[in-house]
Amino acid sequence: MADTLNQNTLSNKKRSSGSDDCDHHDDSFFVSKKQSKSLVWEDPAAALANARHEFGEHGGVNMSIEASATFTVMEPETMRRMFAGELGPDRDFFIYSRHFNPTVLNLGRLMAALEGTEAAYCTASGMSAISSVMLQLCSSGGHVVASQTLYGGTHALLTHFLPRACNITTSFVDIRDLEMVKEAIVEGRTNVLYFESMSNPTLTVANIPELSRIAHENGVTVVVDNTFAPMVLSPVKLGADVVVHSISKYISGAADIIAGAVCGPASLVNSMMDLHQGSLMLLGPTMNPKVAFELAERLPHLGLRMKEHCKRALEYATRMTKLGLKVIYPGLEDHPDHVLIKSMANKEYGYGGILCVDMETEERANRLMNVLQNFTQFGFMAVSLGYYETLMSCSGSSTSSELNNEEKELAGISPGLVRMSIGYNGSLEQKWSQLDKALSKMQEKMPF
Repeated sequence: MADTLNQNTLSNKKRSSGSDDCDHHDDSFFVSKKQSKSLVWEDPAAALANARHEFGEHGGVNMSIEASATFTVMEPETMRRMFAGELGPDRDFFIYSRHFNPTVLNLGRLMAALEGTEAAYCTASGMSAISSVMLQLCSSGGHVVASQTLYGGTHALLTHFLPRACNITTSFVDIRDLEMVKEAIVEGRTNVLYFESMSNPTLTVANIPELSRIAHENGVTVVVDNTFAPMVLSPVKLGADVVVHSISKYISGAADIIAGAVCGPASLVNSMMDLHQGSLMLLGPTMNPKVAFELAERLPHLGLRMKEHCKRALEYATRMTKLGLKVIYPGLEDHPDHVLIKSMANKEYGYGGILCVDMETEERANRLMNVLQNFTQFGFMAVSLGYYETLMSCSGSSTSSELNNEEKELAGISPGLVRMSIGYNGSLEQKWSQLDKALSKMQEKMPF
């Protein structure tokens, strides 16, 4: 049995650093010769299932957790060669867990499979993934073109922190206006085109193929935040270069972990781990291996969870629209990006698990959320998304509060915009009954 398992898992014995290990190339930390022949992307669930299964140290069906901060070598010369970049984790040589850790590296392989990229590296948070990518791709004097509708933390990073600390500036554009995107790109200066596959919180869907074409014609790298749409959209398949995630959301699924990921070419991810110039290596947003183990155990059922999130979001959005509410959801035929998302989405995964209800004023939004949580138990007033219970927040005064009033207006964020991350706990009809009861209570006081 052990011989069979060795085909699918790294050897548990520390290898010798003999001459046969000198065959090093820039991308080898992430893409071995065997793997590089089969980097053709497929359905995300199938790709995850086809990824190498890491068995436990004693043949367990689950991988072992490598909790060590530092790693020993069998020969003194080996350490020098590791620091010189001649030996790496692709051959089971590890230095220190801020650099590479076997358990975290395995989660990275799964994330790469999910997004159809050569490599991925997992970080301590979604924001650390985003900031590390931007700092690796841009130098002082660099320029970014970004969507004007972004998660508040990302918007603050681009608007305030990077210009002040790094002399990296950003031009914000309406990502739907392709001409505006073209005009914002400065030849020879713009490094990155950055947007969310499905925007937070307005659910604008980016035309990833066209935006990627425009960027690549100008030598610009396309970075896409796919936090809102794992499984639903596959940005690299559609032309993007790099995908970032807040794994804290759908991939975790339990609102108990903070984590992030960078998925992209092996050359980029390796450069981010370079001992002298790597943003991930030197800034150190290290993921705990115990967290990596937890997340690796949840990825296999992400597809099932996403399908149920999306199914319920579409059903509730459809019924709420019939009741006269102003609902924003890409799965509705009257959404301006409905045809676009149908053309890009992976089949059978739906249109996302988030919907928005525009109550026009913050007071009406707060009243709705109060009734939903405290009178009918439909969901919880809380930020974040991807939880098995429904989470609700008034975006303008919470997750988008970093934007000023003018920026919110440009982004299309109404003061009364309620973002709902639809959960799957309980039966669909049970939860709809709670939602319907709350809406009826609201109707008594203020007609929609």
